[in-house]
Amino acid sequence: MLKVLVVEDEELIRKGIVLAVDWAALDCVVVGEASNGEEALEAVERYHPTLIITDLKMPRMDGIEMLRRLREMGNHAYVIILTAYDSFSYAQSALRLGAVDFLLKPFHDGELEEAVTNLRRRMEAAPKESPQAQPAPMAGLKKGDKSKYVMEAMSYIGDHFNDPNITVGTIAQSLGISEGHLSHLFKKETDYTLLNYLTRYRIHKSMELLRDCRRKIYEVAEQVGYKDITYFSATFKKVVGMSPSEYQDTCR
Repeated sequence: MLKVLVVEDEELIRKGIVLAVDWAALDCVVVGEASNGEEALEAVERYHPTLIITDLKMPRMDGIEMLRRLREMGNHAYVIILTAYDSFSYAQSALRLGAVDFLLKPFHDGELEEAVTNLRRRMEAAPKESPQAQPAPMAGLKKGDKSKYVMEAMSYIGDHFNDPNITVGTIAQSLGISEGHLSHLFKKETDYTLLNYLTRYRIHKSMELLRDCRRKIYEVAEQVGYKDITYFSATFKKVVGMSPSEYQDTCR
């Protein structure tokens, strides 16, 4: 199984990559996140990722400097670079440092999938370079600007995901629109139902909490809005591809 670290200072983009991708289908697991290069170096030391998906322009330490330091440390993780800057010199620097692909933001549907698929071909062609499992095709949130109501719904979920009684009705009521209208907009703009997004958001937050191996699984389940630990564990395994306890083991 491929262990993935996502490095991106824009929280919405970072969450989109982590939440929207069907990592289980990729035979991948997101073991960590970081909002800048310094945090990423610490996460690499702790989680030992096989694939790093990183932005270039970030505060405190950019992606190029982070990649340079990783190589100096002898780390040879695969790296896919994301950047909003169409700069050939940046591309040259990243590729010289061993990046396997370079995508311009906003990247379009299928481009990140193609990058990972190309990485899979490279890993299959040179299996000695990495003993890890190879990734498979993936799908993400639809690109483009989100409407006001969809953004507010995502924000509401971010603030209330730990409420076990949250429903589409309570979200719609807080925004002052009908359930049907909100559900239609959300599905149209994200390709996810509200409840599916809520589930993935909760599992995403539980992954963050489980990286602290001192936490009990039942405590994490309650903290992300699940009353039934059995249901939480089954949902976690469906989304992540392994049980909560197995996931904790990958982070030790």
